[in-house]
Amino acid sequence: MIKPFILAATGAVLALSVGPAIAQQQDLSRPGSAFAPADNPGNWQSTIARTQRGHLIGNPKAETKLIEFISYTCPHCSDFAARGEPALEIVLLKPGKMSVEVRPVIRNGLDLAVTLLAQCGDPAEFKGRHQALMLAQADWFGKARAAPSTQQAIWDRGDKAGRMNAANALGLTELLARRGQSRAELDACVSNDAAARALLANARSDFAEFAMPGTPSFVLDGKLLKDVFSWEGLYPVLSAKFTAAPAESSSAPG
Repeated sequence: MIKPFILAATGAVLALSVGPAIAQQQDLSRPGSAFAPADNPGNWQSTIARTQRGHLIGNPKAETKLIEFISYTCPHCSDFAARGEPALEIVLLKPGKMSVEVRPVIRNGLDLAVTLLAQCGDPAEFKGRHQALMLAQADWFGKARAAPSTQQAIWDRGDKAGRMNAANALGLTELLARRGQSRAELDACVSNDAAARALLANARSDFAEFAMPGTPSFVLDGKLLKDVFSWEGLYPVLSAKFTAAPAESSSAPG
């Protein structure tokens, strides 16, 4: 049974691979590929704003809008952060073709503590905090899994004391402090009960609206992408979308 603060089941990964033909036509590193940025692409990947339920990265007026639902304790989300997010940033966010809104799913007490840290401070620095926490997940989450059950029970409560305990015992505060953030600010964010309640309310609203079956999940232009839980699953969907327009225009009369 799902606990009161857990909103989605453990993420699943879709067993798909990009075939050689597709990879050759849409190689992210090749000029002229399906994802190649336009000339003078701009710098939209550095535009970040806090939203009601997360953080928006990229051109806020982009026609294509992707919502990325993640859990900081989801290994598949860490994999997407390592492989999918950099590719999206280079070829779709930077030229302003698409925006990505990162929204947290709170599956357990650790998620609550880590998400409060990820959202702590200047919104412009969110991407750096998000990546730092995601890419170090194997370390701190490995420690969490190896901890005694009594310690895990404290973290799983999700209350102020449990969140503070997790942030310090797992080195999460230290991780962000090494990036130059104030420990006092980080402690204040983790202990902020009002912010924790807001995260839970937002996540419940997201689940009521989209019924995400796992993490990561993706909503493209307002519609949940069914059975897409990985970079391998998302890649062909975006590839088809961004290659459809030229094909349609070339076949148009005139």
